[in-house]
Amino acid sequence: MSAPDLESLEASSSPIPLNREELILEHLPQVKLIARRIHERLPVSVSLDDLISTGVVGLIAAIDRYDASHDVKLKTYAEYKIRGAILDSLRGLDWAPRQQRRRAKQIEAAIATLEQTLQRTPTEDEIAVHLGISVAEYQDWLTDIRGLTLGSLENAGTEDDGCDLLRYLADNDEQWPSQILERAELERLLATAIEKMPQLEKTVLSLYYYEEMTLREIAKIVDLHESRISQLKSQAILRLRTYMQKRWPQQRR
Repeated sequence: MSAPDLESLEASSSPIPLNREELILEHLPQVKLIARRIHERLPVSVSLDDLISTGVVGLIAAIDRYDASHDVKLKTYAEYKIRGAILDSLRGLDWAPRQQRRRAKQIEAAIATLEQTLQRTPTEDEIAVHLGISVAEYQDWLTDIRGLTLGSLENAGTEDDGCDLLRYLADNDEQWPSQILERAELERLLATAIEKMPQLEKTVLSLYYYEEMTLREIAKIVDLHESRISQLKSQAILRLRTYMQKRWPQQRR
């Protein structure tokens, strides 16, 4: 076989790129998975179908804006866009009762005050005493506000400032030296904050965010009730928010 014929054969055997519709269908299960994981922490009044529809919008935006030259997989890029679209829609709905938001802010303030006073990470007992409630009531608060921590690892500023700290994949300037430096600094701060947390809370965060386990699966591993895992996750994220609010200027992108 001549060289030109061989080249023609190799070209014909190359995989045909998927079109837009095929890519949407291929990644639709990813949308449903992300939507279900978010929905399980929300009130029953929030429609799962609405979350999936919003997630599909995020997926389409990811497909339309994806640039393979950035050396980022489409699945990874799409995950940020899907999750971001769903969280943005929830913020717009303002579905959380004011009491939940007020309690979350009270807990964050208590953690911040105790950390400054004690020069260490406060325990649940100490936080409850500072709030003037029992440990059982404090844990009920953590259960009630679990939905408010949906975007807390991406957003360490106030809920309304729009300071999205981890969503760096959406813009073409992501490889600017300033962006790379900020990412490195953010990672360092988060690592320091997590290191200061109680071991059980670190384990819950690791299994949930890195191993992508559900709360039920984590509960079986650490031999605790699922509701307790939800409380620990909420408390861990509030610790991170408190730590980052002091050290990460909200004016940064």
